[in-house]
Amino acid sequence: MAGGPAMNFVLAFVFFSILLVGIGLPTWAPIVSPDTNTCVIPISEQRADCRPGDQLTPAAQAGLKPGDRMVTFDGRKIGSWEDATRLIRSHGPGPVQLGIVRDDKPMTLTVTLIAQDRPNLQDPEKIDKNVGFLGVLPTEVMQQQSMGQVIGYMGELTARVAGSLVNLPEKMVGVWHAAFSGEERDPEGPVGVVGAGRMGGEILASDLSNEKKIAIFVNLLAGFNLAIGMFNLIPLLPLDGGHIAGGLWEGIKRAYAKIMRRPEPAHVDIAKVLPLTYAIAIVMMIMAGLLVYADLVNPLTLTN
Repeated sequence: MAGGPAMNFVLAFVFFSILLVGIGLPTWAPIVSPDTNTCVIPISEQRADCRPGDQLTPAAQAGLKPGDRMVTFDGRKIGSWEDATRLIRSHGPGPVQLGIVRDDKPMTLTVTLIAQDRPNLQDPEKIDKNVGFLGVLPTEVMQQQSMGQVIGYMGELTARVAGSLVNLPEKMVGVWHAAFSGEERDPEGPVGVVGAGRMGGEILASDLSNEKKIAIFVNLLAGFNLAIGMFNLIPLLPLDGGHIAGGLWEGIKRAYAKIMRRPEPAHVDIAKVLPLTYAIAIVMMIMAGLLVYADLVNPLTLTN
């Protein structure tokens, strides 16, 4: 999108604000999911369905239903799914009072937790032994954020984009191998306009809700503007960052001359770096062509 880096950053902020404040981010909420199993499946058994003879979960025995929102646990407030998981696990086996909201009506159920081995929350490769187990899955909801969180979210992404630009030559080597050697595309690697268009079509054809489709499109627009703005700040011509760097260098020279009481220096002649400009322009065109080719023969998809 035209208008220079400043316009790109403004548009990115606007789109991120629409996404976070207006639509929200996908968050696991302490609401019983319809996908919750009613039986206890040991972690050692690689299956998802209940079998005859399986023990009912504490949630099923207590009468928890899909859509029930957990609000308190043993008198302590549940503000997030992380809160619920932490309280359930740390309680261990035994009876506890669980406050829920069902059809906008508050209720209190007595559930008797059991001990189970479960994956560690920080490292799923580790197993926590005999932690409290209720037997419910959370529901994904779109949770709206504050404007302060927009700034933090955009700042975090800006740092990630800057790191990606530093590693761009290495990433392009990966794109080359993916295009001509059939290697798998790096999901964190660069994508061209063709790839972005393919992903847009993939989103439209998916089974996602309209709300999530809109959220993904807005996020793509925001990320695109942020990436273009950051790329244009690289201090090389013909990018805007090259012109900014030239202006800053001239300002430093003039300030130095003024402090040292020397004659005013000549203007910085950016025409002297035109050979470098041409070389950079050729490299950028080659990169763009490589991305288009890679997006055609080995596209990066959202389902990778």
